[in-house]
Amino acid sequence: MPTLAEEVAQLKEERQAVLLAHNYQLPEVQDAADFVGDSLYLSRKAAETDRPVIVFAGVRFMAETAKILNPGKTVLLPDPKAGCALADSITAEELRRWKREHPGAAVVAYINTSADVKAESDYVCTSSNAARVVASIPEEREILFLPDMFLGDHVRRLTGRKMHLWVGDCPVHAKMRPEDVVAARREHPSAVVVAHPECGCSTAALPEVDKVLSTDGMVRFAETTRDPEVLVATEVGILHRMRRLNPGTKFLPISEGTICPYMKEVDLADVRDSLALGRFVVDVPPDIARRARGALERMIAS
Repeated sequence: MPTLAEEVAQLKEERQAVLLAHNYQLPEVQDAADFVGDSLYLSRKAAETDRPVIVFAGVRFMAETAKILNPGKTVLLPDPKAGCALADSITAEELRRWKREHPGAAVVAYINTSADVKAESDYVCTSSNAARVVASIPEEREILFLPDMFLGDHVRRLTGRKMHLWVGDCPVHAKMRPEDVVAARREHPSAVVVAHPECGCSTAALPEVDKVLSTDGMVRFAETTRDPEVLVATEVGILHRMRRLNPGTKFLPISEGTICPYMKEVDLADVRDSLALGRFVVDVPPDIARRARGALERMIAS
């Protein structure tokens, strides 16, 4: 009997599919994927692929993004329950009301948003390029940044730009508090601490955090560091990749409980069934896709 991984590999070839997996996915899914990375990297890979089927092992907004960038391709999300609490923290109607309060403002939407919200935005960014996107906006223009207030505050510090921040957060990252970092450093006093800018500890506890890095930044750091121990403040799924890239360094979570339930909805059996049965297809209404595409293309180009 073939293993699940072997079934997935065979089905990918039969269906002419590419499997994209986010850094926070289960290890078995990451290992079966053609490409593993952050939202920006995977968006670029989705735009580049010549395969007619894209299977996105991630959450819904990522699959929507792939569909917007590839309107002629079939995009599959292996489990429709894979949503995102941060993306749900703002609706298109709420954004339209906010825009009416600030006419002419540039809207910068984090990629962790629905297609409807992206369609109301001027720019889309990820944590790895948010500062570059904001810095590219003319100085005199008002900026609305959404939906993550911790990432927005981090970008505000980096760029020195005045921005209005939507009061939203990722519950998984936001619950990581400064006291968690202090406690972890007490147990591992010589460890380097790296934190994702969505974390509740990355702003308030800067003296305790050595580097604030996007998930892509953490992966690149893992490839080059020679530190014996690194404490990581983000979703624990990334540790699998960091450890594979650099087995000589001990990568430890700030908290073992930093787990996104949505990212863990997809398992390898879901991927196999999605490929075998052509489920679950993600579509974006053409008008929404058209309006969102420009903002996404600016993100990919940055």
